[in-house]
Amino acid sequence: MVELSVLLIFIPTFLLVSVTPGMCMTLAMTMGMTIGVRRTLWMMWGELVGVGVVSVAAVLGVAAIMLNYPSLFLLLKYIGGGYLVWLGIQMWRSRGKMAISDSIDDQPHVAGRVLFTQGLVTAIANPKGWAFMISLLPPFINTQLPLLPQLSVLVGIILCSEFICMLAYASGGRSLRHFLQKSGNVRMLNRIAGSLMVGVGIWLATG
Repeated sequence: MVELSVLLIFIPTFLLVSVTPGMCMTLAMTMGMTIGVRRTLWMMWGELVGVGVVSVAAVLGVAAIMLNYPSLFLLLKYIGGGYLVWLGIQMWRSRGKMAISDSIDDQPHVAGRVLFTQGLVTAIANPKGWAFMISLLPPFINTQLPLLPQLSVLVGIILCSEFICMLAYASGGRSLRHFLQKSGNVRMLNRIAGSLMVGVGIWLATG
């Protein structure tokens, strides 16, 4: 297992990393704004799976192999980023499945598997996520103790931190949606959400 002294440092460190605005948090806020918190959970599950994969890979050394083949990253980044930019443009123009309607209760419907894939690709194709895990996670592993129990606890803490923070960001986005819809600013809301989505797409493709 993990020593208590290690946990006391590890938990606040990764909670701070998670709560800092980044690609996945901005995506969670944008989707909370457009499709609501409940539907955004699909994206969150995909993001959590992606973060789990990156975390384990960082410890097992798979990250070194991935970093030696940047074409794998480029492919994921360009496809994922391009799709998010396209979605953002559609939202900015108040078109497409994720565009917000005038009704507060009428939320866009997007298939769960599509949202899951968006979260998964965004997490795995994020070079900064890999950099954080490679630099921060391995130092907390005690080589004198069994790897699996330590890795299970640490990755579990990372996923809990990510989920709590994404939930907070998505809830903030939902609150902003209700405020602007009640004010009759639906077009502005679509443009805000679309701009954020385009920003995440460009961030992903060029980061």
